[in-house]
Amino acid sequence: MYHDNRRIRINRFINVAQVRLISNDGTMVGVKPILEAQTLARTAGLDLVEIAPMANPPVCKIMDFSKYLYELDKQSRENRKKQKAGVLKEIRFNPRIAKHDL
Repeated sequence: MYHDNRRIRINRFINVAQVRLISNDGTMVGVKPILEAQTLARTAGLDLVEIAPMANPPVCKIMDFSKYLYELDKQSRENRKKQKAGVLKEIRFNPRIAKHDL
């Protein structure tokens, strides 16, 4: 799956031997084999989402993937709003402006 040109691996697309697993409520489960982590996610009825692929071992979280995408979109929208706050205003001068008009 892709989000903002960033590849997000979920469920069977995570192809590593072991992952550092975080449960749905945010508690650290520990380092688990990938098959065990996928089984835990499947029994919970949720997805196994790779959060930090560059970590050693990669960090994965058991969560609802559509909710994760929604939160990423919401965060990127808020970041864009903050960037627009610094809009540069423009003043035009012409020969008819008097000295005390500014």
